[in-house]
This record gives sequence, structure tokens and C-alpha cells, in this order.
Amino acid sequence: MLFFMLRMLPGDPAQVLAGQMATPQEIQNIRSQLGLDKPIYQQYAIYMGNLMRLDLGRSARTQNPVFEEIWARLPNTMLLAVVAIGLACLFGIPAGIISAVRPYSWIDYTVTIIALFGISMPVFWLGLMLVVVFSVVLKWLPAGGTGGWQYVILPSITLASFVVAFIARMTRATMLETLSQDFTTTARSKGLTEKIVVIKHALRNALIPIITVVGLQFGMLLGGAVLTETVFAWPGIGRLIVDSILARDYAMIQGVILIFGLLYILVNLSVDIIYAFIDPRIRYD
Repeated sequence: MLFFMLRMLPGDPAQVLAGQMATPQEIQNIRSQLGLDKPIYQQYAIYMGNLMRLDLGRSARTQNPVFEEIWARLPNTMLLAVVAIGLACLFGIPAGIISAVRPYSWIDYTVTIIALFGISMPVFWLGLMLVVVFSVVLKWLPAGGTGGWQYVILPSITLASFVVAFIARMTRATMLETLSQDFTTTARSKGLTEKIVVIKHALRNALIPIITVVGLQFGMLLGGAVLTETVFAWPGIGRLIVDSILARDYAMIQGVILIFGLLYILVNLSVDIIYAFIDPRIRYD
């Protein structure tokens, strides 16, 4: 689907690469080099044949192998996604637990409002506001690029803001349901402290949907960091695909989205495996 949809988009890759001052003959030569002068079914057959040999082709923009370009930028995207999901879990899960333990209190309402704000605000707007405050006004952190740990803070916070709201709301909902179950009432009747009831009994039984949300959001972070990487000039595969779309680099776009899909599948598989370690009933089944 991606192969054919890309070729339905307006714009000629040969024209983009050749430039506005190129002659028709120069454009035609580039089309021949890229194989765009062949019928589309032949282009598809060639692409699939190369894919079966794990050859993603060469970038029309840089002339480098697509896999090498992706492999060089993938660690940057992975770093950003791991830090962002770590921050989201660090703040989202405790916030959801506190809201569930004290429902309809001022703490619960505060967490709900913050979560609503986190879900609603655009990522690019938050990123720009963080740059203005912490880079331009306060001059505490760099505005973009890569380097030390300081360069990771602003883009990871921008990514985590959206995810932490989802995790907090899911944690609150599942904890509220678990705390009303009979086994938590039995645990309290045995004289166990509220801390043990919440952490050892309620949270453990509520982890399955929480981990599901964390896994899905982590997969989305791997493929959805496009805006964040563009705002902060972060050299990841999100920014790579934006540059490739602007250049009509078909091979690179296809390669990046294929890697995105594989990463998403691997994340979902990992979540399914983690289920068995958390809930013995799944492992026994």
C-alpha cells in the first residue's frame, strides 16, 4: 500500500533532485537512474525482489544505502523514546495511584486537570514553549541538536508530556476498579496496612492494562517522534523521514516506515511476553 500511495502523491522526485533550473533531458536522466521511467508494476517487482534479499535500496537524496542511514539514526530515536517512556512511567503511575487512593479529592482533580492538559496540547507547541523558556529566556538548556545529557532533556519532556497523561488516567481507572474488588477487602480485613494492600495486591493486579498502554505508547514514540525531532533538530529517524518526504525520496520513506512497523511489532510481542511474568494465570494457561 505504501509503495503505491507514495507514487500517487503530487511531485516528481527527479524534478526535486535536479532542481528548478534543470533541463528536461537532465530530469529524464535522473528518472532513468532511479528507475522511475519503468512501468509501476516493474518498479514494484524490482523493489520486492530487493526486499527479499534484505536490500532496502539506496537513498535518492544522499546515494547511501537506506539501511545504513536508518541504522545510523536509530539509536538517537531509541534514546529519546526510552527516556520519554521512563519519565512518563515515573510520574504517570504514581500520579494515577494517588488519584485512585484518594478519589474525588483535590489531588485527584489536580491530576485529572494536568492529564487533560497534557493530552490536549500540541507537541510542537509545547516544544517551542520549552525552547523559549529554558533556552532563550533562562539559557539553562540547549535549544536543539545532540551532545551531552542536556540535549536530551527538552525533547524527552516534550514527548513524555503526552504519554504521562495516558498512563496516569489508565492507572487511575484500573486501580479504582481493583481497589473495589473482594480480594482487596479481604486483605484489609486481615489487618494489612493500606500501603501493602495498594502496592502488593491492587497494583499487581492492575498492571496488565497499564503495561499494555505503556507498550503501545512506547511503540508510538518510536514512530511518532517526527514533530519533536523536527522542532529540536534531533538527528533521529523521525526527522529523517520528514527530510525524505520533502525530497520525494521513495526508497528512504519506504525503508523508514518498514522499520517503524517492525519495531511496533517487536514492542507488542515484548508486552505479551511480560504479561506471563506479571500474571501467573497467563503463564499457566
